[in-house]
Amino acid sequence: MLRYFLLLSFFFILTACASSSALPSSQGMPNTPKMDVTSIPTQFTLGQCVDARQPTPDPNQPSLFPKVFEQDHIYGASNASVTVLVYSDFQCTTCANLALRLKAIIDKNPKDVRMVFRNFPLISIHDKAAFAAQAAEAAGLQGKFWVMHDFLFSNQDQWNRQKPQDFEKWIIQQSSTLGLDPVRFETDFQNPNTVSAVQKAWTDGQNINLPGAPIILINGEIIKWQVNLLDQLEALIKLAMLPKKQFSNCPTVVINPGKQYSAVLKTSRGNITIKLFTDKSPNTVNNFVFLAKKGWFDHNAFIQSIPGFEVSTGDPSGTGYGGPGYFNADEKNNLQFDRSGMVAMKNAGVDTNGSIFFITSAPDSKINSKYTIFGEVTSGLDIVSQLASIGSHSQKTAAPIEWLNTVEIDEK
Repeated sequence: MLRYFLLLSFFFILTACASSSALPSSQGMPNTPKMDVTSIPTQFTLGQCVDARQPTPDPNQPSLFPKVFEQDHIYGASNASVTVLVYSDFQCTTCANLALRLKAIIDKNPKDVRMVFRNFPLISIHDKAAFAAQAAEAAGLQGKFWVMHDFLFSNQDQWNRQKPQDFEKWIIQQSSTLGLDPVRFETDFQNPNTVSAVQKAWTDGQNINLPGAPIILINGEIIKWQVNLLDQLEALIKLAMLPKKQFSNCPTVVINPGKQYSAVLKTSRGNITIKLFTDKSPNTVNNFVFLAKKGWFDHNAFIQSIPGFEVSTGDPSGTGYGGPGYFNADEKNNLQFDRSGMVAMKNAGVDTNGSIFFITSAPDSKINSKYTIFGEVTSGLDIVSQLASIGSHSQKTAAPIEWLNTVEIDEK
């Protein structure tokens, strides 16, 4: 699988509910991606780039985590490109928040994401964890594991303070409201095979030294737990979806340096026409035209809008961390951000241009020479100003999502 380097900056793990021993302190997600750019040349010839992908993991490499098998509880398409494996405890509050958030993400991306749920009931600290897991397994024998999964997590406040014996009576009473045969459910709930399966899940988790719950793996990569992980979860999953769109080779040469090129950005607010500076930034323009013709920019969100400064887009994941799988070098020219409407590449350091670009809505001399300028708006500057004035969308702001619908290239 192709892996953009920024995805890996999130990985490693801490858990929210510890099973027993103390855990190391959490380290925050880095604000600025860090990378080794010492091997990246300062200039490329047309069409050259540097591979930004991580090596494809060896599928035969030993792992502590068993591979997904038929007996696992799976929610989502069997051929999804992203598998989120979760070790979880129904009595864990953080697990409940994670489960409901994750299911909502999968429901938005039903063809691309699936969840694999594995019980890890923290019997040592949660008095009803095993009983809740038994209830889910018993429901699963009637084909309603996920119905019980959602019910237990959504109603955790109702049963969390009950005594274990009261919970058993309560969940049997509730089973009929979930479309289960209550007689069969009670039999399966108390069946020694169900009890031993839940006990085995606890033992198996201990044998691979799971420190607590929830434990999350995205496509086999273990995710570090942080305070704001739930807010970042969708971004992580979208980044994991991106490799199927990334490129395994550098862009082919698709421009003629002797011709003039322009681009029409069709946005949710209107069209923006850009003159591309083929003579001053040929490799950057070639990359932009290549990506546009491949449909890379189709239905990209504007990931950042700063009033009085700029708008940016060009990442299909919508996270601001994604890229096409390669880097392009900076191109030095005498262009400056001395007026509004300048179009330039964003980067994460020297010679790390990918696909994210921005358009200024005002001059700003402070960023001169820091970004490769490769075009200028010739029509639609009012649209740029509108987009910039809206502000950036996030889960915590009411700003609407604005879209770059497509980019059309004109050659003369």
